[in-house]
Amino acid sequence: MNIHLIFVALIVIVFNIPFGYWRANVKKFSLQWILAIHVPVPFVIIERILSGIGFAWITYPILIIVFFLGQFIGVKLYLFLKNNKHYPVTSCFIMDCYRNCWS
Repeated sequence: MNIHLIFVALIVIVFNIPFGYWRANVKKFSLQWILAIHVPVPFVIIERILSGIGFAWITYPILIIVFFLGQFIGVKLYLFLKNNKHYPVTSCFIMDCYRNCWS
């Protein structure tokens, strides 16, 4: 496996965590829910181009799996923090981290 593909896969996972976090707090199949899934797609395409991995067939299943893995991690993180009564949560992962971890 190409080291560039592994690096891009890690970036895709980390990039999708806030979007999965957002998706967990909105109504299913609403506009925000659809945006939380589809907004990261152009960034993944740009990352593919900039990294030089291209669009080989083997890269598609790997990046699709890590895309949804990042979304899944974001949802689970939201649910964990929501069920933990010590932390108030919103739809924004970055602001929740700032408020609850660094202030």
